[in-house]
Amino acid sequence: MAKGLSKSQFVAALSEAWGISKKEAQEGYDKFVALVYEQVRGNGELMLPGLGKVVKQHRAARMGRNPATGEQIHIAAKTVLKFRVNKAAKDAIL
Repeated sequence: MAKGLSKSQFVAALSEAWGISKKEAQEGYDKFVALVYEQVRGNGELMLPGLGKVVKQHRAARMGRNPATGEQIHIAAKTVLKFRVNKAAKDAIL
């Protein structure tokens, strides 16, 4: 099980912190997530001030190894998402 807040717990916390209904908090959260998806899809990255940056990155094809058999396998190139935490967030947390 994942540690941290579930989506419903996160929405409830937003609702309480902002003094709005859970429905309004859910709509705001959904709009934020849609904005992140749209920006990263279009621009390749999105900066979240005070938190970090979501970056779309190309990963080149490479050779790997099947851990069960030891056989070499080809791993295809693909695009992945990465989140890079900025210095202010690191300093605040660590």
